[in-house]
Amino acid sequence: MTSSDWQPSPRYPDPSVVVVDESFARYRLPLAKIERLATGCRWAEGPVWFGDARCLVWSDIPNNRMLRWDEASGAVSEFRNPSGYANGNTRDRQGRLVTCEHGGRRVSRTEHDGRVVTLVNSFEKKNLNSPNDVVCKSDGSIWFTDPSFGILSWYEGAIAEPELPTNVYRIDASGVLSVAAEGINQPNGLAFSPDENILYIVESRSVPRKILAYDVVGGAELANRRVLIEAGPGTPDGFRVDVDGNLWCGWGMGEAGLDGVHVFNPAGKRIGRIDLPERCANVCFGGVHRNRLLMAASTSLYALYVNTQGVPYF
Repeated sequence: MTSSDWQPSPRYPDPSVVVVDESFARYRLPLAKIERLATGCRWAEGPVWFGDARCLVWSDIPNNRMLRWDEASGAVSEFRNPSGYANGNTRDRQGRLVTCEHGGRRVSRTEHDGRVVTLVNSFEKKNLNSPNDVVCKSDGSIWFTDPSFGILSWYEGAIAEPELPTNVYRIDASGVLSVAAEGINQPNGLAFSPDENILYIVESRSVPRKILAYDVVGGAELANRRVLIEAGPGTPDGFRVDVDGNLWCGWGMGEAGLDGVHVFNPAGKRIGRIDLPERCANVCFGGVHRNRLLMAASTSLYALYVNTQGVPYF
């Protein structure tokens, strides 16, 4: 089935929400189905929820724009164009939008008055590669990955030679940038455990692809690198964590059972799956109760109510 042929299931429970391990059954709502909220993107990424406005903002990277979906009306509109080939997005502890931009090779912040300011675009006087995904910690620090995807072609940015390794960085509350993790082959999605004692990072060009786990020491340093999940033939991308510590991971590879979202418990065991007709790049939790999983998947935006809540941004 192609994405253009896709229709919501007429059945409850939705057969596309798959219980892989019985522990996932409690998170599947029997009267909730996958919905397609919007389509027409080239590569949808970076969904971020604005609960105070009841809307979702996400990136359409090759089209150099960001889009906005309004929960109350269902309307889709342009949020920002051009967007600097925006990719990952989050909100900081003051509710401001923080964005990874391929075009400016920077991490930007949108102030409450609408101004867009550069937080960082270089390290040790060398340009960043193409910041990809970003999360904020309760101490005000900002953590982001910096693979080279946005400088490999003219499709998601502009061709350029990398000047730095593909590191993971931390911006502290005073604005100082430091390397948080190195030696990762194209770091991609990242997220903290609910207690912020573990940082998970996708290593997207290892064979097989992996989701790594690090202990967060003293709130600022990473230690005890280990492999939490080996993806096998699949491709993990962006992900978010629920209040029980489960990882809800965008997934894909164009084969049955691999396009959509895969759910892992904190021990790294796959417990559930949400099958979509398109590869899913990233997710976030939204809705009035943070129990609506919003999935940016290739050309479309999908949603599913689940029986858990995402860890709040702030």
